[in-house]
Amino acid sequence: MTDEEQNIVTREYLDFIQNRDFPCVAAKTALTWNQIQTLVVDHMACPKDDAAILQFLYDVVDTYRQADKLYHSAAIIFKGPESPTEAQFDELLWQRLQAVSNLDAQHYGYDKRVVADPTSPDFSYSLKEEAFFVIGLHPGSSRPARQFKYPTLVFNAHDQFERIRAEGRYDKLRTTIRTRDMAYSGSINPMLEDYGESSEVYQYSGKVYDQAWKCPFLSQHAR
Repeated sequence: MTDEEQNIVTREYLDFIQNRDFPCVAAKTALTWNQIQTLVVDHMACPKDDAAILQFLYDVVDTYRQADKLYHSAAIIFKGPESPTEAQFDELLWQRLQAVSNLDAQHYGYDKRVVADPTSPDFSYSLKEEAFFVIGLHPGSSRPARQFKYPTLVFNAHDQFERIRAEGRYDKLRTTIRTRDMAYSGSINPMLEDYGESSEVYQYSGKVYDQAWKCPFLSQHAR
């Protein structure tokens, strides 16, 4: 993929967030402050870009840790598949998260501020000992706010949410996003839980799970 092609895809993603009605005001703030990083790679089912994804996210961690401001976000944008179903996207999301996590486990431990058990309300995805909340976007999502042209994984540092909550701003931010999402989508995401009340894995892909679903993620990090 040429640099020009990557720039076009990145611009499409930034325009998606910049849409006036897009509900996530935190993402809009990150965009305004030029704190969104992107990496465009090939097919989501292919492992060939996993090492590049990991290195990109390591750089994201370094940038976040050195930053003075909050509201940083990073997006891995995949050129394919073009039109995955929600079930297909969900499967690929966990494939890539597992594969990248396995590579990370060769170099780092798990962020000690969270747990690696995806059934726990204290779970968060960890790379370079920095926890992330992951948001999946794709054109076939049942949630309009997640219907981006390309399959995409958005990584937001978990520490940001803790700091926003410690500053007393989390409830207002959550309410604003939910109100905007209701206006944009016509309903509240049925998988949405208040921060810290249940495992965040139910919110990653945007798919509505039944009670029998079990998250396939299994950390290989040393205990």
